[in-house]
Amino acid sequence: MEIVEIMMTAHAVQKMEPVRMKVARPASAEAPSRIARLAGALALSFMVLVPSWSPALARGPEGIADVAEKVMDAVVNIKASQRVAQRNVPLPQLPPGSPFEDLFNDFFNRRGPNGQPGQPGPQQRSSSLGSGFVIDPAGIVITNNHVINEANEIVVVFNDGTELKAEIVGKDAKTDIAVLKVKPEKPLKAVKFGDSDKIRIGEWVIAIGNPFGFGGSVSAGIVSAKQRNIRSGPYDSFIQTDAAINKGNSGGPLFNMDGDVVGINTAIISPSGGSIGIGFSIPATLAMPIIDQLKQYGETRRGWLGVAIQDVDDDTADALKLGKARGAMVINVDEKGPAKSAGFEREDVILKFDGKDIRRSNDLPRIVAQTPIGKEVEVLVWRGGKEISRKVTLGKLDENPQQASLSPTQTQPEGATSSLLGLDLAPLNAETRRRFNIKDGIEGVVITKVAPGSAAEERRVSAGDVIVEVQREKVASAADIRKRIDALKGQGQRRALFYIASGPEGTLRYVTLPIQ
Repeated sequence: MEIVEIMMTAHAVQKMEPVRMKVARPASAEAPSRIARLAGALALSFMVLVPSWSPALARGPEGIADVAEKVMDAVVNIKASQRVAQRNVPLPQLPPGSPFEDLFNDFFNRRGPNGQPGQPGPQQRSSSLGSGFVIDPAGIVITNNHVINEANEIVVVFNDGTELKAEIVGKDAKTDIAVLKVKPEKPLKAVKFGDSDKIRIGEWVIAIGNPFGFGGSVSAGIVSAKQRNIRSGPYDSFIQTDAAINKGNSGGPLFNMDGDVVGINTAIISPSGGSIGIGFSIPATLAMPIIDQLKQYGETRRGWLGVAIQDVDDDTADALKLGKARGAMVINVDEKGPAKSAGFEREDVILKFDGKDIRRSNDLPRIVAQTPIGKEVEVLVWRGGKEISRKVTLGKLDENPQQASLSPTQTQPEGATSSLLGLDLAPLNAETRRRFNIKDGIEGVVITKVAPGSAAEERRVSAGDVIVEVQREKVASAADIRKRIDALKGQGQRRALFYIASGPEGTLRYVTLPIQ
């Protein structure tokens, strides 16, 4: 039996290379025809079994139309108008009896209701358009606070064209949620909230609303990300979606494929003002407690711990021997807050609150705010290189807190400016306080210059900042800072925590700087 090589082109692969195959040829006279038949069969088999490499087109699930049809009547348009007094614009005085006098008065609306020229004209309306959705057949409608804020008149427009005037039940600027009430003649079509914690990145979602005044518009996309912080408020934890959200979609619902509301569309990022595929929705699990409070009390009633916090970065975690960056670091404890009586201290890192992990500092305000007032909760804290537990009973958050100030302390005068760690330091006295606009009550050592390219500059330390403490010890001079750093070096520490007051208001924060 001899071996015969057969050349066959593989049409279905990207590289058009020949495929070399070997078959055994018997010594009989019928071999050529049998070989030809075998080769043809192999070629046909190869071409059938190898799949095509042409790109597949992505498409949405077929159920989008079914979901949209099911929920459309519960989505509404919001028309909010505000009366604005018209200002009079000074005009050239015309001679009495001029044939143009009446024309000017009428055209510029200078004639008042009593017909006397020169009086203010009628009020004008400033209108805005938004979206909303019904959650109760009796007439409860949800939208964004910024859609109806300061409006004198609110009209809810339904899918069949019906218009009903609405009154505000309650609104919350911090989460941008508003609850409205209308009085329908018959029960309304309503939708329910779903569990936004269960939605997954990549899951299909549907946005319905009133973009650019085109009511009843449907767009679809996927969940691009979760727990987005866009720094629009203290409780940011947005769902990011590429479903088209435009001006006028604000307050409208974001649905999952079960037809449940998983988010309230509230913001977009766009240089042009139109959708570029980056929209943000308030998660249903964040919105529902707020809505319940607004319905019950007409206001929010949030839990209050009484601490100021900041993020923990890698350097700070190293300085605190925390291991990896996590938690929320306490930078100030309110003297009248629940945390003070529960024994919380500055430089504590809150790792877990009421059984919930605190991964970043912005997790804590949201979780605390959602916790019932008066509830005793257990808090896991990192302090002095180990975990400790604290129990605290939450108070009620004052929605208009006053700025706290530090108690004044005595400082010792110091002479010339000193340099340390890329910082020029000077005593805080009447001259430097006036020069850098530092308010009374802030005491420490003022930074007069930051070396370009230094670690301090990278951490946004700037001239005019005041070093209040170094690793929990108060400082009143550059010599105090140097002495404290030398002591920390002797303990083998590579980084130190600087407690710094910044800006005219003396905002306090921790900054970690290398000292070796």
